[in-house]
Amino acid sequence: MLTFKTLTVLMLTKGTKSLQARMNTFLPKLGKAQATVDKSAYSRARHKLKHTAFIELNEKAVVATMYEDGDYQKWHGHRVLAIDGSKLILPDNKATTQAFGTWTYRSQQNGGISGRRTMALASVMYDVLNRVAVDARLERCDAYEVAIAKQHLQHTTTSDLVIYDRGYCSFRMMALTTQAHTDFLIRCRSHRSFAVAEEMLAGKGPDDVVVTVKPSKNTKVRLRNEGLPTELTVRFVRVTLDTGEYEVLATSLTDTNTYPTACFKELYYLRWHIETFYGTLKTRLHLENFTGFSPEAIRQDFFATIFLTGVESILTLEAEAKLAKQKGGLPRKVNKAVSFNVIKEQAFELFYGQQPRKQRLEQLTELFLTTPTLIRKGRKPPRFENSSRQVLNFWKRQRKIVF
Repeated sequence: MLTFKTLTVLMLTKGTKSLQARMNTFLPKLGKAQATVDKSAYSRARHKLKHTAFIELNEKAVVATMYEDGDYQKWHGHRVLAIDGSKLILPDNKATTQAFGTWTYRSQQNGGISGRRTMALASVMYDVLNRVAVDARLERCDAYEVAIAKQHLQHTTTSDLVIYDRGYCSFRMMALTTQAHTDFLIRCRSHRSFAVAEEMLAGKGPDDVVVTVKPSKNTKVRLRNEGLPTELTVRFVRVTLDTGEYEVLATSLTDTNTYPTACFKELYYLRWHIETFYGTLKTRLHLENFTGFSPEAIRQDFFATIFLTGVESILTLEAEAKLAKQKGGLPRKVNKAVSFNVIKEQAFELFYGQQPRKQRLEQLTELFLTTPTLIRKGRKPPRFENSSRQVLNFWKRQRKIVF
């Protein structure tokens, strides 16, 4: 019989191997009774499991552990969170289409081929400094991202700072964040934005200004009905990119002494970590290689993968701290290809081993310290437009499978 612990380990280590191949490797370690279990038994067992188990595991085993002693990375006393969404390609069948909907896509190559695919919208509130998904949701692909962000804000505190991309730039999003007693930093759109932001993007006026902003009449009525503020004091900061282009950021951090103009370019750049987080989910951990075709199986895989990233962040804390203390040369960090592979290969020992916890963590830390990645700040290699043939060659022959 497959227990909850066994199912959890199998889901966390799904990788690219077939299900039966992984079961043939892992289950014999549990004894003769488990060795004869086939994939149909696995499917029946996971049918009894709810995806909410992984949400609870992430909340209690990852998020609570990261913040329980208050010893975590902050920026000017703030926990820095980024909220963003990303589309996931799902197995194309009637059940998933009904649950998550379809989305029109258009290829940028081969003459712009278009079509419709069954997709879902993943939305995550991610701690960019401590590498933890504080809250994650999987919704229909046509869901409104601002509405999902409102749900994320239920998991914030008064010391948090939330960073949004320009897709979230609106008076309502600022009002929602303010109502949650949380600070915000939002990149303004280049058009249909606040008047002061459009002027700053055109190169007019000062680089830093604090103004009172109000919504349109129609929006004002809706805000009142929701109990949201209808007038906000917002600071607009213009930053100049390395290309010479302008970006305008709107923020609730109005204290110019504590938060000088020069700090906002680097602060907004921290949002990039949520982009690399989605890259880890999709490429390193092969999230879209789902192990089932039902909506519940898809949700299980999604939240299990979110939990796995948190486990990796917790387990590599000691290794990251040791690398940060090393002197000489460029700063270094744990190599994700190494850390996730170590967790996969050591999964049985982590969950079933009799070795003392402290000794096991010390051994894992030594493995995490092998071949660290160099941190080259300010490095911006040129980006090239690859042909379809080059992309196909990379995915078929060059890409390294580590999980």
